[in-house]
Amino acid sequence: MGLYEKIKILADAKKISIRRLEELLGYGNGTIRRWEKQTPGVDKIQRVADFFDVSVDYLLGRTDKKHYYDLTDKDERDITKELEIMIADLKSTGALAYSKETAEVDEQTHELLIASLENSLRIAKIEAKKRFTPKKYRN
Repeated sequence: MGLYEKIKILADAKKISIRRLEELLGYGNGTIRRWEKQTPGVDKIQRVADFFDVSVDYLLGRTDKKHYYDLTDKDERDITKELEIMIADLKSTGALAYSKETAEVDEQTHELLIASLENSLRIAKIEAKKRFTPKKYRN
Protein backbone atom coordinates (compact mmCIF):
# COMPACT_ATOMS: atom_id res chain seq x y z
CA MET A 1 0.00 0.00 0.00
CA GLY A 2 1.40 3.36 -1.03
CA LEU A 3 1.61 6.67 0.76
CA TYR A 4 -1.51 8.10 -0.86
CA GLU A 5 -3.59 5.03 0.02
CA LYS A 6 -2.50 5.21 3.67
CA ILE A 7 -3.38 8.90 3.83
CA LYS A 8 -6.75 8.20 2.16
CA ILE A 9 -7.56 5.52 4.77
CA LEU A 10 -6.59 7.84 7.63
CA ALA A 11 -8.62 10.69 6.15
CA ASP A 12 -11.65 8.43 5.70
CA ALA A 13 -11.35 7.34 9.33
CA LYS A 14 -11.44 11.01 10.39
CA LYS A 15 -14.29 11.63 7.94
CA ILE A 16 -12.48 14.31 5.96
CA SER A 17 -11.73 14.47 2.27
CA ILE A 18 -8.25 14.65 0.81
CA ARG A 19 -9.13 18.13 -0.46
CA ARG A 20 -10.10 19.25 3.05
CA LEU A 21 -6.87 17.78 4.42
CA GLU A 22 -4.90 19.76 1.83
CA GLU A 23 -6.74 22.93 2.90
CA LEU A 24 -6.05 22.29 6.58
CA LEU A 25 -2.36 21.72 5.92
CA GLY A 26 -2.05 24.65 3.51
CA TYR A 27 -1.25 22.49 0.49
CA GLY A 28 -2.43 23.25 -3.02
CA ASN A 29 -5.30 21.37 -4.65
CA GLY A 30 -4.16 17.93 -5.83
CA THR A 31 -0.85 18.01 -3.97
CA ILE A 32 -1.45 14.81 -2.00
CA ARG A 33 -2.94 13.04 -5.02
CA ARG A 34 0.33 13.67 -6.92
CA TRP A 35 2.17 11.72 -4.22
CA GLU A 36 1.05 8.54 -5.97
CA LYS A 37 3.67 9.27 -8.65
CA GLN A 38 6.02 11.77 -7.01
CA THR A 39 7.93 11.60 -3.77
CA PRO A 40 7.08 14.51 -1.48
CA GLY A 41 9.50 16.25 0.83
CA VAL A 42 10.02 14.94 4.33
CA ASP A 43 8.56 18.14 5.81
CA LYS A 44 5.26 17.58 3.98
CA ILE A 45 5.05 13.95 5.07
CA GLN A 46 5.84 14.98 8.65
CA ARG A 47 2.99 17.49 8.66
CA VAL A 48 0.55 14.80 7.49
CA ALA A 49 1.89 12.38 10.11
CA ASP A 50 1.50 15.00 12.83
CA PHE A 51 -2.03 15.78 11.68
CA PHE A 52 -3.08 12.13 11.98
CA ASP A 53 -0.88 11.45 15.04
CA VAL A 54 0.98 8.62 13.36
CA SER A 55 4.65 8.04 12.65
CA VAL A 56 6.29 8.90 9.34
CA ASP A 57 7.46 5.28 9.16
CA TYR A 58 3.83 4.17 9.30
CA LEU A 59 2.88 6.49 6.43
CA LEU A 60 5.80 5.26 4.35
CA GLY A 61 4.95 1.61 5.00
CA ARG A 62 8.11 0.82 6.95
CA THR A 63 6.10 -0.36 9.97
CA ASP A 64 2.56 -1.37 10.84
CA LYS A 65 2.81 0.48 14.16
CA LYS A 66 1.04 3.84 14.04
CA HIS A 67 2.94 5.06 17.13
CA TYR A 68 6.37 4.31 18.55
CA TYR A 69 4.72 3.21 21.77
CA ASP A 70 2.37 0.62 20.22
CA LEU A 71 2.81 -2.83 21.68
CA THR A 72 4.88 -5.33 19.72
CA ASP A 73 4.45 -9.12 19.61
CA LYS A 74 7.23 -9.39 22.20
CA ASP A 75 5.37 -6.96 24.46
CA GLU A 76 2.21 -9.07 24.10
CA ARG A 77 4.14 -12.22 25.07
CA ASP A 78 5.66 -10.40 28.07
CA ILE A 79 2.22 -9.26 29.21
CA THR A 80 0.88 -12.80 28.91
CA LYS A 81 3.76 -14.16 31.01
CA GLU A 82 3.37 -11.47 33.67
CA LEU A 83 -0.38 -12.07 33.82
CA GLU A 84 0.12 -15.82 34.27
CA ILE A 85 2.58 -15.18 37.10
CA MET A 86 0.20 -12.73 38.78
CA ILE A 87 -2.73 -15.15 38.55
CA ALA A 88 -0.64 -18.00 39.93
CA ASP A 89 0.47 -15.80 42.85
CA LEU A 90 -3.10 -14.71 43.55
CA LYS A 91 -4.34 -18.31 43.49
CA SER A 92 -1.55 -19.57 45.72
CA THR A 93 -2.21 -16.91 48.37
CA GLY A 94 -5.96 -17.32 48.22
CA ALA A 95 -6.41 -13.72 47.10
CA LEU A 96 -8.98 -14.77 44.52
CA ALA A 97 -11.31 -15.97 47.24
CA TYR A 98 -14.18 -13.66 48.09
CA SER A 99 -13.66 -12.30 51.59
CA LYS A 100 -17.28 -11.65 52.58
CA GLU A 101 -18.80 -14.75 54.08
CA THR A 102 -15.85 -16.74 52.64
CA ALA A 103 -17.77 -17.45 49.42
CA GLU A 104 -15.83 -18.30 46.29
CA VAL A 105 -15.52 -15.72 43.54
CA ASP A 106 -17.97 -16.51 40.74
CA GLU A 107 -16.63 -17.19 37.24
CA GLN A 108 -17.72 -13.83 35.83
CA THR A 109 -15.98 -11.87 38.60
CA HIS A 110 -12.89 -14.02 38.14
CA GLU A 111 -12.80 -13.27 34.38
CA LEU A 112 -13.37 -9.55 34.99
CA LEU A 113 -10.50 -9.47 37.47
CA ILE A 114 -8.17 -11.13 34.98
CA ALA A 115 -9.26 -8.75 32.20
CA SER A 116 -8.65 -5.80 34.51
CA LEU A 117 -5.17 -7.04 35.40
CA GLU A 118 -4.34 -7.58 31.72
CA ASN A 119 -5.57 -4.09 30.83
CA SER A 120 -3.51 -2.60 33.65
CA LEU A 121 -0.39 -4.37 32.39
CA ARG A 122 -1.01 -3.05 28.86
CA ILE A 123 -1.45 0.52 30.07
CA ALA A 124 1.67 0.28 32.21
CA LYS A 125 3.72 -1.06 29.28
CA ILE A 126 2.52 1.72 26.94
CA GLU A 127 3.16 4.43 29.51
CA ALA A 128 6.66 3.07 30.14
CA LYS A 129 7.38 3.17 26.40
CA LYS A 130 6.14 6.75 26.17
CA ARG A 131 8.22 7.83 29.13
CA PHE A 132 11.46 5.91 28.62
CA THR A 133 11.87 5.62 24.84
CA PRO A 134 14.79 7.88 23.87
CA LYS A 135 13.77 10.80 21.64
CA LYS A 136 15.95 9.60 18.77
CA TYR A 137 13.75 6.47 18.50
CA ARG A 138 10.42 8.30 18.55
CA ASN A 139 8.79 8.71 15.16
